[in-house]
Amino acid sequence: MKDYSPSLFLADLVAGVTVAMVALPLSIAIAIASGADPAKGLITAVIGGLLISLLGGSRVQIGGPTGAFIVVVFGVIAEHGYDGLVLATIMAGMILIIAGWLRLGNLITYVPEAVINGFTIGIAIVIATSQLNDFFGLGLTAMPADFLEKIPALWAARDQLNPYALAAGAGALGLIIVLRWKFPRLPGLIVAIAAISAIAALAQWPVDSIGSRYGALPSGLPFPSLPDISAARLIELLPSAMVIAFLAAVESLLSAIVADRMMGGQHRPNAEVSAQGWANLGSGLFGGMPATGALARTATNVRAGGKTPVAGVLHALIILIIMVVAAPLAGYLMMPALSALLLITAWNMSEPHKWRGYWDTPLSKRGLLVLTMVLTVVADLTIAIGVGVVLGLALRLRDAGAKPGAWSGPER
Repeated sequence: MKDYSPSLFLADLVAGVTVAMVALPLSIAIAIASGADPAKGLITAVIGGLLISLLGGSRVQIGGPTGAFIVVVFGVIAEHGYDGLVLATIMAGMILIIAGWLRLGNLITYVPEAVINGFTIGIAIVIATSQLNDFFGLGLTAMPADFLEKIPALWAARDQLNPYALAAGAGALGLIIVLRWKFPRLPGLIVAIAAISAIAALAQWPVDSIGSRYGALPSGLPFPSLPDISAARLIELLPSAMVIAFLAAVESLLSAIVADRMMGGQHRPNAEVSAQGWANLGSGLFGGMPATGALARTATNVRAGGKTPVAGVLHALIILIIMVVAAPLAGYLMMPALSALLLITAWNMSEPHKWRGYWDTPLSKRGLLVLTMVLTVVADLTIAIGVGVVLGLALRLRDAGAKPGAWSGPER
């Protein structure tokens, strides 16, 4: 920052505005898919995004709520309520701060790539199936959380399909794809969702909007506060906090690595992990959700010309300004259009362009990827990560030619 100049600020400002236009609908959609109200996603984008940019180890990292957290956040809210999620987020923040101080950021290299790819594809599948209800306008008010129960429930409700909802969802999906293809520098997400929502509102289509389902969005940030804390709740929520901390560290460090490759930089992994901790601690205190570095938004920042953390700070401040000035307008965004956005997000998370490469890897890595993916979808993310990491490390030891020491008979 010693050589910061007006030209750099202009580049960061353009990038900050561009990323804010991408982050705004994504933050709302991710919050809704996680079982929270839309305002929580905006709070997370503002507080988490601001702290990650101010304190992080990457110059261009953009933070906020991400799709990777949807599965675990939905589960925590369903089991412990939103107050439990806030406490788990604060706990995860403290875990990450300690991990950064202990310089554990370099341990990301020991997590097998097949495990990361497996649970990422699994999360993408869960996100996509969770959006079919709103995309098709099936009207299910209590959709099962379990994947094996969700699919039959969706199929049983197929006769309730709302053609107007499907038209809004398909229109948003197609428009997002076309705008990304023809005008990649345009903030196509917000343009597509706003355009389809405006058409549906003006034509008075019988389609749910944010306002009709959740009411008006707040026009500012809440005051920071602590949730109910007790020893029993801390113990009960510790596994969830560990998963949130793990996902935040992995997601942010992977995003920082990709950003380094895009712009030829070098991030500081331990500073990045510590920043995720402060971001989650801050987000939790303001009643927000878990936050981490977001790969898609970080890449958008780099492509838009962002050079320093100022771009990330501006992105958070712009979202806050939009909350204060234009919160009522967000109430008109249509739920099928937001579902289309998350379907695109899930598709991108699964990285289909890499599937052929996965198939060409050794059988053990393919098996590890598939096992982690299946466990993520049908069991639990905690189990999937635990089993995947243990098996992955065992395979790494085997491949490295590690041999157990010689056994000697016990003397009795």
